Order: sequence, then C-alpha cells, then structure tokens
Amino acid sequence: MEQVTVGSLQIRVVLGSVLDQEVDAVVNAANKAMRGGGGIDGATHARAGRGLMEELMKIAPNGCRTGQVVVTTGQKLPQKFIIHAAGPWYQNGKSGEAEKLASCYANALKAAADRSLSSIAFCSISTGIYGYPLNEAATIAIRATFDFAEQNPETTLRELIFAMFKESEFAAFTQALAARSTE
Repeated sequence: MEQVTVGSLQIRVVLGSVLDQEVDAVVNAANKAMRGGGGIDGATHARAGRGLMEELMKIAPNGCRTGQVVVTTGQKLPQKFIIHAAGPWYQNGKSGEAEKLASCYANALKAAADRSLSSIAFCSISTGIYGYPLNEAATIAIRATFDFAEQNPETTLRELIFAMFKESEFAAFTQALAARSTE
C-alpha cells in the first residue's frame, strides 16, 4: 500500500527526492547545529542557496535539541518552507532514540499545521549516516503521522508525502504504511 487517508490527511509514499515534491514545506534531516551537512541536508542547502545558512544563523544561532525542529523560508526552493528536523544518532535503541525520532515527525507536523499549510513532504530522518535501522525508523515515522492525524482532525494539512530516495527506503515505508493501515 502506497497511499492511505487518515481523517482528512492523505498519506502516501513515493520514490524520489523530497526536494522535488510539490508541497508547501519539505522536512530536511538536519544536524543539531543547523549548519548543513551531508546527504539530504547538504542537498537542501545547495539547492536553497547561501541565504539559507544566513537565515539559520539568525533564527537558530545555537542550533536546536535532538527531536526538535527549526523552520526557515524555502529560499531558492519552490517550497515555501523548510522544516529542519534534528534527528537522533542511533546508539543501541535503549537511549531514547525512538522518542526523539517520533518527536522529529510530530514537531514538523505541528510546525506545518501552526502555519496553516496544506502539504508537507518528509525524507527518511536519521537512517543515513545517523545509523537508525530503516524498518524501525519507518514504523516510528508512520506511527507518529497517524497519531498526529488522529489527534488533530481539524488540521489544515491535507497531503503528506514520504519521499524516499532509495528503493530500500521506499519498500520500508510502504510496508510500514500498509502494516499500520491494517491495525
């Protein structure tokens, strides 16, 4: 299953870059320093342009805590906003990583809803260099999304896209979405 509706929120999984989605906001898997990095974070900064770093230095001079988000304008991206989520490093699965990862998704959704946005796209947070096991991370992301949709039936959000860059990510998120849909 690649698409499901929870309340008024349509959730789907697509294969492709989060930066290529036609949405109001994209979620960038960032580091706590909020100063750019590798992977999608580096790609986001490269496409958005130098103004992104300048904006981040003004609004988040000290970065942010793991599990929290910082919202910037889209700069040179076609999306209005970039929601930078500071994902957790995976240690052993017993150090609060699951709660911090769920917080990334929940806080990004709240930030989008607080701005009355109608659409948002996520990448797979913390599953690259941060080492979070992909299947576990996908389950956490889908659960956090369903929880948000069920707890916020009046949200302005109507479309949520999990844009997965790799086939393995696409498969994991599609499987997690299907599993949650049948619960």
